[in-house]
Order: sequence, then C-alpha cells, then structure tokens
Amino acid sequence: MKPLCGAVRCVLGSFLIACSASLAHAQTPPAPVERARYTGLLAAAARGDAVQIQALTARGETPDIRDAHGRTPLHVAAYGGHHQAMRALVAAGANPNALENDRYDILTIAAVADDLPTLTVALALGARAQNITSRYDGTALIAAAHLGHVEIVRTLIRAGAPLDHINNLGWTALIESIVLGDGGPRHTETLRALVESGANVNLADRDGRTPLSLALGRGYGAMVRLLQRAGAR
Repeated sequence: MKPLCGAVRCVLGSFLIACSASLAHAQTPPAPVERARYTGLLAAAARGDAVQIQALTARGETPDIRDAHGRTPLHVAAYGGHHQAMRALVAAGANPNALENDRYDILTIAAVADDLPTLTVALALGARAQNITSRYDGTALIAAAHLGHVEIVRTLIRAGAPLDHINNLGWTALIESIVLGDGGPRHTETLRALVESGANVNLADRDGRTPLSLALGRGYGAMVRLLQRAGAR
C-alpha cells in the first residue's frame, strides 16, 4: 500500500492529534477547589491520611462515598498516588473496580498517569485489568498503549488485560499504539510488547485498515518492520 498523500496525511494527522489530546485529558482529577471542599473520607484520601481513613471507617463512614464527579475516596487516593490510603480504603470495603462519572477506575487512572507503583498497588488490591473503562469503552491497556507507557503496558499484559479488545473508536491497543503514537521509540516498544504477547497483528479498524497499512501510511518504518516480521498483512 502506498503512503497517504500529503494533504490527506495532514488532515488525518490533525484529527488524530485532536483525538489523542482528548483521550489524554478525558480523566478529571479533583481540582484544588474540589479538594478544599472535601470532608470526611474524601478529605482524608486527598491527604493520603491512612490513619484517619481507618478511624472514620471504624466509626461507620461509607468507604465508597462519592463526590460531585462520582469519584470515590479510592479514586481520589489513586490520583494522588497515596498507596497506604488506598490500602486502608480497600481493607475497609472500598470497591477497587468502582467507576467514576467518566467511567475511569483506579487502574486506568494509574495507566494514564504512567504511575507504575500506583498501578501495581491497584492490581494487588483487586483492580481488574479486564475492566471496560472510559467514555471510549476501552481498557487500561488501550489507554497506556496510546500514550506509549511501555512498562505499564507490559504490566497490564501480565495481569491478563484483553489484548484484542476493540473500543468504540474501532481501535485495539495495538492500533492505538500506531494511530495515536508518534512512531518513535516509546510507541514502537509498546507495539513490540503487544505483538510479542500475541495481539492480533491483522485485526483491522472499522474502515478495514490493518495495523500494517496504518503504519505504512504514516511512514513508521520501525513499526512496519516489526509488524511484517510478525506476519502482518
């Protein structure tokens, strides 16, 4: 397949840059004004105060209380990377797979932030790599792949994340590493991790474009060679 002509590549590139920016900023961490209004468990989670969390839950506070955006204290603690607070909340009964209003869980929050320690804690606390999350019906793996977060991708693969899940944009994690990547080392290594783990290299997008054709069209030589060696057509 011939590479896309310059005009088409320009238009498509602009669209994908906008799409990538939208995906990257789809999560909504608590703003300072929100944190200032928090009380009880939400305030303790925002501070990372595990001792206060234990005291409040022992007195009967509900560990899965929600803020105005649907975040639980566990979401708030995950955004802050407060691991002891996360552990205290789950020990008190918090749901490690709860979704906030934009349908993010703690695993996807950590994946987007490229926060491997928090992701590791989330998995240990029972967060499932198989969860369907976000307004894009994606997964933590897809979110990490489109951002080129290689170690996050490898960890999620080991945790059993679905390699070939298709989101509502019609893309898998493998496709997102190409169409929302820059063809550079991080996204190429992300693609390599997916390929070596058995992701389907010939699963096309909703327009029938295969990963190989998408990489060729963007002139991503390293990705093209990697896909060809894996038997991509």
